[in-house]
Amino acid sequence: MPAPIRLRELIRTIRTARTQAEEREMIQKECAAIRSSFREEDNTYRCRNVAKLLYMHMLGYPAHFGQLECLKLIASQKFTDKRIGYLGAMLLLDERQDVHLLMTNCIKNDLNHSTQYVQGLALCTLGCMGSSEMCRDLAGEVEKLLKTSNSYLRKKAALCAVHVIRKVPELMEMFLPATKNLLSEKNHGEILHTSVVLLTEMCERSPDMLSHFRKLVPQLVRILKNLIMSGYSPEHDVSGISDPFLQVRILRLLRILGKGDDDSSEAMNDILAQVATNTETSKNVGNAILYETVLTIMDIKSESGLRVLAINILGRFLLNNDKNIRYVALTSLLKTVQTDHNAVQRHRSTIVDCLKDLDVSIKRRAMELSFALVNGNNIRGMMKELLYFLDSCDPDFKADCASGIFLAAEKYAPSKRWHIDTIMRVLTTAGSYVRDDSVPNLIQLITNSVEMHAYTVQRLYKALLDDISQQPLVQVASWCIGEYGDLLVSGQCEEEEPIQVNDLYVLDVLEGLLVSNLSTPVTRGYSLTAIMKLSTRFSSLNRIKKVVSIYGSSIDVELQQRAVEYNALFKKYDHMRPALLERMPIMEKTATNGPSETVQTNGETDSTILDTKHLPSISQPASQVGFLKHGFSIQTCAHFRHLNNIQPLNVIIPPMTAYNKNGLIIEFTFERSNPNPNIAVITIHATNSTEADMTEFVFQAAVPKTFQLQLLSPSSNVVPAFNQGSVTQVIRVLNPQKVRCYCEPRTHSASDLQCIQAINFYLSCVPGESNPQPCAS
Repeated sequence: MPAPIRLRELIRTIRTARTQAEEREMIQKECAAIRSSFREEDNTYRCRNVAKLLYMHMLGYPAHFGQLECLKLIASQKFTDKRIGYLGAMLLLDERQDVHLLMTNCIKNDLNHSTQYVQGLALCTLGCMGSSEMCRDLAGEVEKLLKTSNSYLRKKAALCAVHVIRKVPELMEMFLPATKNLLSEKNHGEILHTSVVLLTEMCERSPDMLSHFRKLVPQLVRILKNLIMSGYSPEHDVSGISDPFLQVRILRLLRILGKGDDDSSEAMNDILAQVATNTETSKNVGNAILYETVLTIMDIKSESGLRVLAINILGRFLLNNDKNIRYVALTSLLKTVQTDHNAVQRHRSTIVDCLKDLDVSIKRRAMELSFALVNGNNIRGMMKELLYFLDSCDPDFKADCASGIFLAAEKYAPSKRWHIDTIMRVLTTAGSYVRDDSVPNLIQLITNSVEMHAYTVQRLYKALLDDISQQPLVQVASWCIGEYGDLLVSGQCEEEEPIQVNDLYVLDVLEGLLVSNLSTPVTRGYSLTAIMKLSTRFSSLNRIKKVVSIYGSSIDVELQQRAVEYNALFKKYDHMRPALLERMPIMEKTATNGPSETVQTNGETDSTILDTKHLPSISQPASQVGFLKHGFSIQTCAHFRHLNNIQPLNVIIPPMTAYNKNGLIIEFTFERSNPNPNIAVITIHATNSTEADMTEFVFQAAVPKTFQLQLLSPSSNVVPAFNQGSVTQVIRVLNPQKVRCYCEPRTHSASDLQCIQAINFYLSCVPGESNPQPCAS
C-alpha cells in the first residue's frame, strides 16, 4: 500500500478547494484512505493518519472512528506517538463515552514515567477530560507529583488537581498538605500562578478551606507588593507591568479570603490602596488590574475612603475611549450604587452623558444607573434629562424608560401637579410604549388629587386636541373628561388660564374618537363611557342619546354591549342614572398578609370595614376591579343604594331570592358584623339548574357616597350545572346614615346569559319589626 500523504500536503490540498463541495469531496476521499489504513493495522503511519484526522475534526468533519487509534498511540513507547495520541484523546473523547475509561491504566503508567514530558502529557490529558471515576483512581498520583521538586511537573500537577477537585470535591483534603509550600516558590512564572488558581478553587468550594487559608493573607500581600515594587523583568513584563496575570489572580483570591472577615480585610487594605494608586492606566493591562482591585475593595470590609477611591476609578473608566471599559464601569457602578450612593452621585453628570453614547449596551446601562441615582433632592434635574432621553432614544428603550420614570415620579414627586405633568409628558412622548397598568395608575392619581381636577382635565383636553395617536393618553383624557367635564366647561382652573369651551365642542372631540381609525376598541369604550357620563353633566341629552343608540348595533361586541346597557339606563332606569353616573369615589388597594382585596371608600376609611379575619380567604381577581378602569362596571353590577342600618341585635333577616330566571337563582343571606352593628354582611349564593355550566360568572357592586363597600372575591367564576354546587361571594356594607337600599342585580357569563331584573326592597329593620320582608316592584 502506498505511503499516505503528509499532514502539510493535506492542508495545502484542502486550501486549494474552490467550493465547499470540492473540499468535502477531498475530505471524504482522505477519510476513506485513513479507514483502510486503520483496518490493516498499519502501525507505521498510524501517527500521521491520526494527525490528519485531528485536522479534519478541527474543520468540523466527523472523526469519531479514530478514537481507538488514539488509545493505541497512547500505549506506544514512542514519545511522538504518545503526543499525538493524548492530543487526539483530548479532542475526540470525553467522559460521556465509555471508551475513555480504557485510558486509565495508560495514564497511571505515564504518570509514573521516568520522562517528565511524558508525565506532563498524562497530567494535561487528565486535567482536560478526566471523568470522576478516573479522577478518583488517579488522584493519588497527582498528589505525589504535586510534592515533587520538579517545577515543570508541579505546575501541571496543580492545574490537574483543580480539575480533580471540580469533579470530586470530597478529594480536596488530599491536596491540603501539598499546598503548604506552594506560595513559597520564587519562580512565580511557573508555580505561583497555578498555585493561586488551586487555592482559589479550594476556597470557593469549601468554607473550611476558606477559614484555613485566611492565614495566608499576609503572604499573598507580600507577593503582590513585590510584584508592584519589582523592577523591569523581561520574562514576565506586559506593557511595563510585572506579571499582570498573577496580580489579577492574587487580587481575586484576596477578594474571596477577605469577604466577611474583618482581620483579613484590614490586612489587605494598604496593598489595595497601593495597587489602586500605583498602577498605570494608559494601557489596557493596567485597567484590568484596576478593575479587579475595585471588585476586591467592594467585596471585602474595606475602609470608606478606599471605597470612594474605587468608585473614583470607575468614574475615570467612564471617560475612557474604549467602549468595553465604559460598559464595565457602568455595570460595576450599578452594583455598588445601593451601598455607596453618595460616592456614585458625584459622577452623576458623567453617567448622564453616557445616555448620549451611540453604543446601545452602554446607553441601556447608563439609563438603569440613572434611575438608580434618582432621589428626592435631584428628582427634577434627573427627570429632565431622562425625559430628554425618552424623546430621542430608540423604540427599544422607550418602554423601560417610561416605566422607570413612572416609578421614580411616584416615589419622589415633589408635588402632585409635578407628578401629573411628568406622567402626561411621558404619555405624550411615548404613550404607545407604556405598560398596561399606567392608565389606571394615572387615573387613580388624578382621582386622589381633588384640588387638581380642573387643571388636569384642561391639560388633557388640550393634549387631545393636539394628538390622538397616543392611545393611553387618549384613554386617560376621555376618562377625565367624562368625570370632570363640568369643570372643563365652567373654566374653574386657577393654576393656568382657563380655556373657552362649551359642551358641544367637548362632545365633538369625544365623538371624533369613536370614529377615528387611530382609536383602539378599548379607547372607543372609554370614549363612549365618557359621553354617557356627560349626560348628567351637560344639557345636550338628546345628542348623547342619539350617539349611544347608534353604537347599539356596532360590530364590536364590547362596544355594542355598553351601548345597549346605556340605552336601557335611558329608557327603563332613568331615575337611577344620576346616581350611577356620579363621580367615581377613591379606589384604594390595601396590602394584606393574605389574599388581596379591593376596598372602595367614599370618604374616610373606617377601620372596621377592613377587618376580614372572620371572612373567607379568597383571592381577588384583577377583572373585578372595573370601576376605576371604565367608570362603572359594564359586565356585572349590583347597585346598592339606601341600605339601612340594622339596629336591633336580636333581629334576624330571612334569606331572600334576588333573582330566579333562566335556571339561575341568586339568593342573599344577611348577618350583622360584630362589634360594629352598622356593618351589614351580605352573602350571595348563585346556583344553576341548567344543563351547562355558566362560566366567567361575575358579580360586582357599587354604592353611593354615603356608604362604604367591601366586595370580596367569589369562590369561583363557574356556576356548576344541575345545582351540583354554588358560587358564594361576601359583601360588607357600612351604612352610617342608616338609609334604605335599592338593588338591581345584574349577571353576566360566557354562555351568553345576560339577565336584568330590578328588585325594589328595603330592609326595614327598625325596633319592633323582627321579620322584615322585601317588597318586589
